Amino acid sequence: MLNLCANNYLGFANHTQLKDAAKAAIDKFGVGPAAVRTIAGTQSLHLELEAKLAAFKHVEDAITFQSGFIANQAVIPTITGAEDVIFSDELNHASIIDGIRLSKAKVVRYAHNSAADLDAKLKAEPNARRKLIITDGVFSMDGDIAPLDEIVYVAERHDALTMVDDAHGEGVLGKAAAAPQIISNCTIKSTSKWVRCRKRSASWAATSPERKKSSTACANERGRFFFQARDSRRRRCLYRRSRYSHDVRRAG
Repeated sequence: MLNLCANNYLGFANHTQLKDAAKAAIDKFGVGPAAVRTIAGTQSLHLELEAKLAAFKHVEDAITFQSGFIANQAVIPTITGAEDVIFSDELNHASIIDGIRLSKAKVVRYAHNSAADLDAKLKAEPNARRKLIITDGVFSMDGDIAPLDEIVYVAERHDALTMVDDAHGEGVLGKAAAAPQIISNCTIKSTSKWVRCRKRSASWAATSPERKKSSTACANERGRFFFQARDSRRRRCLYRRSRYSHDVRRAG
């Protein structure tokens, strides 16, 4: 069966090594941490996974969340507030929209993937305490890829932060498939410390099960091996797959 609607882009969901890692984690840690991370839910698997993700992204630190939806609900309200302005692509994911609502910041929507419209909207908000641009890296419904180089250029002109939700580009696009950093124009380390202390929606919810953390850590290792391998033909095939839905839509 050919499934064109799954997000298992790298084909790891049924990989033997990932299934073995998940089973081994259950045998060692059980099926759940039985606590939130702020109490007793942080285990060695959390620290191992976050260290591997930071190394993969070439940044100082990384934070794992229970899901991508919770990540946006946790991060966006933590780094913005009522005195700030968020500039959101008009086709951003529902989790970004809900995270923005929780922040109480003013929302300005700009035309989809339009750096020119974003520039004009930023000019119209010169007095904001903090300006945050949020975009999907790859828009999952249509396969559009955000022009991140243009967006960051505009952001730097207006002293704005840039946040990228790259749930559908991670492991597929970017140098060594590491995709972009989450927030530009500030240090990852200082941002992660702030988020760790104030992320209510993630801190007070049960942490991810051991099988998920262990298999994700294994997937990170397998993915890094895959993209560092010398098999350029497989890399080209994977990139073509990531562009497939975009090209089909453009063809009508």
